[in-house]
Order: sequence, then C-alpha cells, then structure tokens
Amino acid sequence: MEPAPRRAEIARTTAETDIRAALTLDGTGKAAIATGIGFLDHMLHALTRHALLDLELKAQGDLHIDFHHTAEDCGIVLGQALKSALGEKRGIARFGHCLMPMDEALAECAIDISGRPFLAWSVAFPRDKIGEMDTELFEEFFRALVTNAGLTCHITLKAGINAHHIAEACFKGFARALRMAIEPDPRAAGAIPSTKGVLEA
Repeated sequence: MEPAPRRAEIARTTAETDIRAALTLDGTGKAAIATGIGFLDHMLHALTRHALLDLELKAQGDLHIDFHHTAEDCGIVLGQALKSALGEKRGIARFGHCLMPMDEALAECAIDISGRPFLAWSVAFPRDKIGEMDTELFEEFFRALVTNAGLTCHITLKAGINAHHIAEACFKGFARALRMAIEPDPRAAGAIPSTKGVLEA
C-alpha cells in the first residue's frame, strides 16, 4: 500500500491578511506564489525549488500600510501547512543542515523538526531594503514559520556583502536543510525519531 501523500491546505483570514496555501512535501519544486511582495515571491520560489516542495500560496494583505503583516502571516501559514503535512513525523530524518554559498555570501542553516519552536537568527544586512521589502522582515518571516511548524532552526551568516545574495543564501540554505530533515529515512521503518516516542513540545 502506498503511503498517504504528505500534503496540507491552510486558509487563514484576519483583519490584516487573507492567505491560502497548499503544500506537498514530496513534490518536484513547482510553485505558484503571489504575496504582493515581489522579492518575497522570489525567495519563496527559491525555497520551494530547492526543498523540492510543491507550493501554492496566495496572499492579500494590507500592503498600503507596510509589508510586515503579509510577510509574517505568510510565514505563519507556511509553518502551519508544514506541521500539518508532516503529521506524526514518522520515519523522517528529523535533522537537516546546509552551508549555502551564494557568490560572496555564505549562510549556514541547521534544522531540527523537534516540536520545540526556536529561531536563532544571526544575520545582518548591509542595507534596510531589497527592492521594496524591508530586510528586517526576513527574520519575522522565519520566526513565524518555525514557530508554527514546530522547528528548532539556526540561521547564521558566515560571510556576505550583497543584501540580495545574503537573503538568497538564507532561503536556499533553509530549503536544503528542510529537504534533508523531512526526507523519509529508509532505516527508520516508520518510527518516530525520538527516544520519547513523540515529537511535540
């Protein structure tokens, strides 16, 4: 019998945003993303491609105020979808790590699908904006994602001068670490990868 597809659909509406997402973990990198924030779309396409997910994400937000609510809430919805699609987390590798070069930039990402949300963010940008997006919002996006997915995640910038390259190294590094962590472990025989027998807080 084929295992059930690891897939989730999430809808979240507030006074600030209206977001719909459909996520397939065992995908091919297909993305249909429209957040209204061009650079965030670009980064989410990269994340999807390098994690080999399939992701549809559509967001309408109060962009006339600023991009904060939309960026953070996209992280919330993506995290909720990831947690739902993982289910009990049986048979996964659980841990993932990547050291991602992007020209002069180098970012390290380590992930534990632990059920204990924590983001350690050690990334400094040389300017306040990339395009129209505030660079401080990348930390907000990742914090919302890992909190709602139940991940322990460390993202550390090792080198970098160009803000675009720094952001891209962070997103691609997260993608490759996530891909490693969610992969089925052929030796795990469907077991939950924890001595506690459960991966929750």
